[in-house]
Amino acid sequence: MNLSMLLRRSAAPALLMAATLAVPVAGAETIVMASTTSTEQSGLFSHLLPAFKQASGIDIKVVAQGTGQALDMARRGDADVLFVHDQVAEEKFVAEGYATKRYPVMYNDFVLIGPASDPAGVKGQDIVQALAELAKADAPFVSRGDKSGTHAAELRFWKAAGVDDQGKGYKACGCGMGPALNMASSMNAYVLSDRGTWLSFKNPGDLKVLVEGDKRLFNQYGVMVVNPAKYPHVKAKQAQQFVDWVTAKAGQDAIAAYKVNGQQLFFPNAGQ
Repeated sequence: MNLSMLLRRSAAPALLMAATLAVPVAGAETIVMASTTSTEQSGLFSHLLPAFKQASGIDIKVVAQGTGQALDMARRGDADVLFVHDQVAEEKFVAEGYATKRYPVMYNDFVLIGPASDPAGVKGQDIVQALAELAKADAPFVSRGDKSGTHAAELRFWKAAGVDDQGKGYKACGCGMGPALNMASSMNAYVLSDRGTWLSFKNPGDLKVLVEGDKRLFNQYGVMVVNPAKYPHVKAKQAQQFVDWVTAKAGQDAIAAYKVNGQQLFFPNAGQ
């Protein structure tokens, strides 16, 4: 046997192995998750979803938008699973038959961000009083204005404050949490944010947390599988695998382990 033939034969197993590794795994699944911008822009999903894929082999494509838009997307049958944070809207979604069950999964809280100098003098623990003062002062305020869970919470707080006119400084951006924070930073304005996105925000400028600790600022997240009885094409089995994983010990531990600058962003509470 000549040298060239020997080399070809010895290389054959390695070439076969390389070719085998290059072939995609048969039956690999991808599901679509409609979610809020806070879970995406806080970096949680970059930490959480690879762990789920390793455990299940299932890929998740995330469409991040306001909670209201995420629910509308699922109502059209364009998502398999939801991960959102507006409990009233979520319970309505279940009551309408678009999901059979809502699962609590984790929480954090909302915070009112504003200029360190706090020209409107709102610093404290009372979010309702703070918003009343902002309206009275015509202070610059950036609203998500996008039917998100954060926007829904903001509207509840304005209503509780008895405010119908938020003042001349009020601007609705119709945007996600990250862009709203960027806008507030550039304007040196006040803004309501979930704490997770705030802690991972890289462009704070002169902004800082001014109002926190009010029990009304509690921010609960839930997950739901879109009902296959409404949309038979929904990958309900794989979506339920994600729900089961994220509400069980492995997923809950992964949520608790996610930190930015040593601070935990979300707190698991499935089943509570």
